[in-house]
Amino acid sequence: MNPELFPKFSEELEIVDNKMGEVQGVPLPEATCEIWEQIYNFQAREDDILISTYPKAGTTWMQEIVDLIMLDGDVKKSMRSPCFVKVPFIELYPKPMPSGVQAANAMESPRLLKTHLPTQLLPPSFWEKNVKIVYVARNPKDCMVSYYYFYKMDQTLPDPGTWDNFFSMFMAGSVTWGSWFDHVLGWWEAKDQHQVLYIFYEDMMENTRREIEKVMRFLGKELSEEVLEDIYHHTTFQAMRENPMANYSSIPSFVMDHSVSPFMRKGVVGDWRNHFTVAQDEIFEKEYWRRMEGTNLTFRTQQLG
Repeated sequence: MNPELFPKFSEELEIVDNKMGEVQGVPLPEATCEIWEQIYNFQAREDDILISTYPKAGTTWMQEIVDLIMLDGDVKKSMRSPCFVKVPFIELYPKPMPSGVQAANAMESPRLLKTHLPTQLLPPSFWEKNVKIVYVARNPKDCMVSYYYFYKMDQTLPDPGTWDNFFSMFMAGSVTWGSWFDHVLGWWEAKDQHQVLYIFYEDMMENTRREIEKVMRFLGKELSEEVLEDIYHHTTFQAMRENPMANYSSIPSFVMDHSVSPFMRKGVVGDWRNHFTVAQDEIFEKEYWRRMEGTNLTFRTQQLG
């Protein structure tokens, strides 16, 4: 990896840009829209592995799991650099840093990459090269709550306003990366035509070891019980929260303000109950069943165990 592509953050960075644009009706950061042609024409490689999620669905958690599987459980190697460096975010352009496309193009194979793009915006080369994709889906109620706190702490996103305001934004699909419904349903359909492993956040919470083994088999790897146990212990919520290479603590506060909300906040199932009003839950349930009717995709929103 070329270290010159990843200069250290400093107070000399330009003022954080939190303006939004749109691509095919999907809200995206304005900087992403500026280089959309480069992103859409990104050239995937056959041995790439792509992690795809809607925001706040366990992206960083899965990145660490896949990275460790690819490294045969070598924890020291997995700590080589922060997650946002070792796993390029292909549609991100954090000016004046290099874009995700530039970072990915500078990497040697095999590459581990990340995206939040819905299927209709994914660069076609990923489909053409039959790239293996691990998709993580999280129940929408907890996803919404987590995204609200992320909006509050991530200074590259617009001010979300009150919880009530954000609830309306999320329901309308006017948050960055668009509609949760469109996202999870699009990828659910894609798994039947492409090499997509569809994993549920709630299943990962319920039995992390089982889901790690599922990912391992999908990637064509065989690891010993000892190595799998090491991967499990290194990717527990507490271990991830304390890992400076995974918890985004190296990002300066004028980009991500951890005093507002930590990047890794709770990592539980059912926290939405502490935020949704009865009226909001009724509104949500009505829309949820309207959108999910006719599909066999289901989510668990209750606390596990």
